Amino acid sequence: MYKQRTNYHSVVMGMGKTGLACVKFLINQNKSVCVMDNRPKPPGLTTCQQIYPNIATITGRFDAEILAQATEIIISPGISLQEPALAQATGVPVISEIELFARAANAPVVAITGSNGKSTVTTLLWEMAEKAGLRVQVGGNLGTPALDLLCTPAPDLYILELSSFQLETTYSLNPKAAVILNISEDHMDRYDDLADYIVAKKRIYQGNGTIIINLDDPHVVATLPPQRHFLSFSLHDNQSDFRIADYQGEPYLVRSADNDLFIPLLATKEMRLQGSIMRANALAALALGEAVGLPQSAMLETLKTFKGLAHRCAWVANKQHIDWYNDSKGTNVGATIAAIEGLEKPGQIILIAGGEGKGADFSPLTDIVAKHCRACVLIGRDAQLIAEHLPVPVAFAKTMKDAVIEAAKLAKNGDAVLLSPACASFDMFKNYEERGEVFEGAVKSL
Repeated sequence: MYKQRTNYHSVVMGMGKTGLACVKFLINQNKSVCVMDNRPKPPGLTTCQQIYPNIATITGRFDAEILAQATEIIISPGISLQEPALAQATGVPVISEIELFARAANAPVVAITGSNGKSTVTTLLWEMAEKAGLRVQVGGNLGTPALDLLCTPAPDLYILELSSFQLETTYSLNPKAAVILNISEDHMDRYDDLADYIVAKKRIYQGNGTIIINLDDPHVVATLPPQRHFLSFSLHDNQSDFRIADYQGEPYLVRSADNDLFIPLLATKEMRLQGSIMRANALAALALGEAVGLPQSAMLETLKTFKGLAHRCAWVANKQHIDWYNDSKGTNVGATIAAIEGLEKPGQIILIAGGEGKGADFSPLTDIVAKHCRACVLIGRDAQLIAEHLPVPVAFAKTMKDAVIEAAKLAKNGDAVLLSPACASFDMFKNYEERGEVFEGAVKSL
């Protein structure tokens, strides 16, 4: 329940972990706070009431009157700015948890976004910084809310993974280094079009720090603001700062030098994780690390041992002479394309895909599937929509276990079966983690 009062300094919309982090921060700032959620029983309600029994809480709706009288509104990333209750709050600043963090940050920040790979690069850079002996705080869209990372004494570095949703209402961020790893259609159920989505991503370039640019992605190249210091990376462009080059007869990660020369850094075969996508991630992390002064030796040693993330193109097992890969975190078309290409098995992949498509255009899958996939097994709500764009044999399955059994029938010795759904999971599962775990369980029971 909440007291019959409508004028709060700060109104927090959303009672998830981000909302609770905002409440804690604002209470410590001696702000008068109201927190509300349009779900009748939001996940953080009990915790909020236990820790802050006197705080005003509203559930089952967003109170437009209270929002209109607030000094500021802190909106959780899952809530759209088109929420009808915000219509009356004209003139009231609507900000993100990341904006609160940016105002209070007491150490340099690295900010990482992109349609795909941001969790991997965030974690990789974190391990590089720790290998170098730095005290690092890591979070944002990955794991811990940014406000919960603030600490005294200050760390040496904050590393934040940021989503487009978080960036929409962030204004004061000034990262020492920032990157948009890549851009492909995602969350088209929230944005008007791809250009609208890119506008949100570009907000990561606020401030005057070093920008990292992926020269292989024309959408990213087009976002580069004029007269900003930047470092570039590429798998193909010989003019980029960090790239792949042949050295002593084999491919190396290299740092470009003057007069078309380069400094060889590490043979790609020495990286624990292989494939073109991991090489791009490595180059991005090396550029970010250079921008914040990480020693090259620590970064290269980390690349030799980095294991990657669960549910992100992770090898599961070899069953029936087939390699099985879990890329359940591949929740958009761009991620699935990257995973397919990253396996480097032309014509030898059985793709398991499908779920809640979020309004995506699946046509970019056509050429990639034609080149790399022997067949596809589709599940979930938008299976039929995906099938319309696939030029290879397609099978449909009602459950993940059935999909795994069907994939095993379609695969030949030496093939790879890849779960990379190109869709969100919530039509069939709690989240992508559960989807990946069910897949791995089904594979291991073959």
